[in-house]
Formats: sequence, C-alpha cells, structure tokens
Amino acid sequence: MTDYIRNIVNNQNVTSRATLIRGATILSMDGNVGNIERGDILINGSTITAVGQNLDVQGAHVIDATNMIAMPGMVDSHRHAWEGQLRRINPNATCLDDYSNATHFSFAKYYRPADIYVGNLLTALGAIDAGITMMIDNSHNSRTAAHSDAAVEALLDTGIRAIHASGAPVAGEWDKAHWPGNWQRLQDKYFTDNPESLVSLAVMAQLEPELWAEARRLGLSIVTEFFGAEMGSELESLHQQGLLGPDNIFNHCTALPDRGWKILREAGVRVNVCPRSDSHYGIESGMFAIEAAQRHGINPGLSVDNETSYSTDMFMEMRVAFYLQRVMGMHQQQCCDSEHALKTLPAAQLLKAATLDGAACAGLQDKVGSLTPGKQADLVLISVSDLNLYPSGNAFGTVVHAAERSNIDTVMIGGRIVKQNGKVLGVDSARLRAAIDESREHLFAASGYQPDIFADTFLPLVQAD
Repeated sequence: MTDYIRNIVNNQNVTSRATLIRGATILSMDGNVGNIERGDILINGSTITAVGQNLDVQGAHVIDATNMIAMPGMVDSHRHAWEGQLRRINPNATCLDDYSNATHFSFAKYYRPADIYVGNLLTALGAIDAGITMMIDNSHNSRTAAHSDAAVEALLDTGIRAIHASGAPVAGEWDKAHWPGNWQRLQDKYFTDNPESLVSLAVMAQLEPELWAEARRLGLSIVTEFFGAEMGSELESLHQQGLLGPDNIFNHCTALPDRGWKILREAGVRVNVCPRSDSHYGIESGMFAIEAAQRHGINPGLSVDNETSYSTDMFMEMRVAFYLQRVMGMHQQQCCDSEHALKTLPAAQLLKAATLDGAACAGLQDKVGSLTPGKQADLVLISVSDLNLYPSGNAFGTVVHAAERSNIDTVMIGGRIVKQNGKVLGVDSARLRAAIDESREHLFAASGYQPDIFADTFLPLVQAD
C-alpha cells in the first residue's frame, strides 16, 4: 500500500433540522448555565442555541436523553496521532528512552504517507469512540509534504475537531526542504479558504526562536515538549526577549521551579499535563504538574500523549490524576511538608480539566469546552442506565470515577452525530482493519521487528539498517 484511498470513513449524517436533546442530566461546565438534573439542549446547525428546561421546537429532531448525562466533548490537548497502529507495543516502558526506542528510533523512519494516514485515522476514530471530540495532534514525524497531507486528510476524514501541529522527525532521513517550508503550503492547501474547517494548523517545535518566528509570521500556535527541570533555566532569557506568549502551548511542564511557573503565567503560555505519561515513563519527577500550575494561576488541560503503552481514554486520565494527587498528598502530609501537601482533586475539577481547560489550552475556549449557547455543539451523552453506572448517585462522580467508553451512547461534533447507539458511524471496519494490518506488516518488516504479543519488553530490531 504505497498510496492510501480515503474510503474507510463515510459519515454523511448531517441534518438540516434543529436537534433537541431532551431530558438529560446536564453537566454544562459553564457557571452561568449551571448543572440541570433534567434538562434540554437545542442545537441549530453546528451551534448550541439554548440550554434549559422544557424547551420545545416544532419539527426538531428529538434525541431522548432520559437516563443520560450530557456533557461537553472531552479535549485531548496533546496526542501523537501518527503512532496509532503501534498501540500497546511497549506497555512496560520505564522511561522516555523506552518510548523513543519503540517509536522514533525503530519504526518512524519507515512510515510512508499511507502509514501516517492509517495512524492518524485510527487514533482519531478511537478518540471519538472515547468521547474525545477535539485533540491537538503533535505530529513529530512529518517526513515529507505527502506525509503531512496524509496526517491532515485523516483528521478531516474522521470528522474530529483537531489542531494539526506539524513537527520535524526525531530520527532518520527526511526532507528538510519540506519542513518548515511546508507550513505555508499546508495552510494554503487545507485551511486558508476553509475557515469553517474542524481542523486547523499549528507548529511543533522545541525552544527554537527562528522556527517560532516563522510560525508567528503565519499566525500559527507553537507546541513544545517542555520538561521543567531540564529546560526551565532557559525561560528567563526567552521571557526577557519577549519570545513567550499566549500562542505557546507547553506539554508536560514537569518539575518546573516556581520562578518558571511565574514566567509562564506572566507570558500567558498555555499548558497541558499528562498524568499517565509522566508517571509511566518516569519523566523527571514522574509527577504530573497540575497542582503547581493551579497554584500559579494556570488551569492546564489533560492529555493522553500516546497509545504505545496504554489506552486512548480521558476517563482513565482523570482517574490516574485523582489517585496520583491523592497518594502524593497523603505522603506529604505524613512524611514531609504537611503545610503545602497536595490537595485532593474533586471530580468536577477533573472534568473541567478534561473539557473546558483543554479547550483553553487549544485556544478554542470560545468555541468548545462547555455546553454554552453560542458555542459549537461538541458533546457527549453517557448512558447511566447501563449496569455498571446505575444508579448514578452523583453525576460528576459517575463520569470521572465510573464511566467507560462503552457507556457513551452518542457523540456530536459541530452538530453532527459521529457516534450513535454506542457505535462510531460511517466506518468500514473491515477496510480499517485491513489497512492497519498492512501498515503494521510493512513497518515490522522494514524495521526488522519480530512481534511477540506476550513480550515483557520491547524486542530489539534484528534487521534494521
């Protein structure tokens, strides 16, 4: 499969009528709208036009949401979508080098545009299935213009809302004339004449002022993998030069000293934290940085990061965040500095991090992240009549501490239903699996990887050049 055919997803489920979601328990994540035990949501086209009780619109398409929780779609503010076909290939990774060995230094250089398409497609469809309606695609394998096109087209085909952050490969040969020179071409080809597109463009770059300047010339946000203990000392100089701003998005931000957090706050840098990734790979302190961020007036989004070791699941991300923070706080109270011990994260606060704060990290808080009239209709309906959720003693607790992707009945993005009755719509599953299998076979053969589905560690390559 040297080329790819865009025939795996065909969801044309668009309605010209108004849609009325009736009788839901509404977690709006909007302080003005509030939470409604039994309420309605009216959608016209792509937009939420009313949230309240006893709404009635003649001729509207009605969705009976009795025994369902309606909430905003979740936002994954940092995901390497190109790695989709490498799911759980390295579940016992113990450090960041383990992750890189199983991605950048093994398979990445053998990716064809078709493999990028399949990886992004699978990741985005999995996200939709899990109630993630928006993600920032950190695409650090943009080897050629064709690879970048494939990544963008996969996102467009799934119907997910996304920011594609084009990034340079970490290892192997690649077309250096294409990147960063490709940014303008991508902007012109896919986005300039399509302002209503669900997908937009950004740049993935480290602390590289020349690249940042080019991104800013094009009006593109800048995504950076930022590790506080390692890179925090560079913030002062960047800040003094006026090089940090609200168009910067920093991932991780582990182990950052207080002065670094003050700089990020002053500059308006947007932040996301990675509960599972930071602990799984032991990144710096291994502890995600939500408490430090919030202490300095920053409300970070949550992010999954990748699927090479674990699931594409924001429910689990919220739970891991809760338990890591809880056990670290208890440890500090008993053993260390009880005055500044980490505080337990309430369920509502965790859901805000997975929705509205993630939208703010993406710079889309005026469009998505809450069920607010005037915002885009990106939302999720969770069936609380399911055996594992009924009875729902607390709506926030049900979502954060009990719900699973199997409980998601409906997902809507921009007013279009993309998951209904528990199934992602318009996906040719046989074609999808065939494309995934072909891609994996190519990558494994090209790299000399001999898979062992029972292996404790990522096996070394035996034929790679």
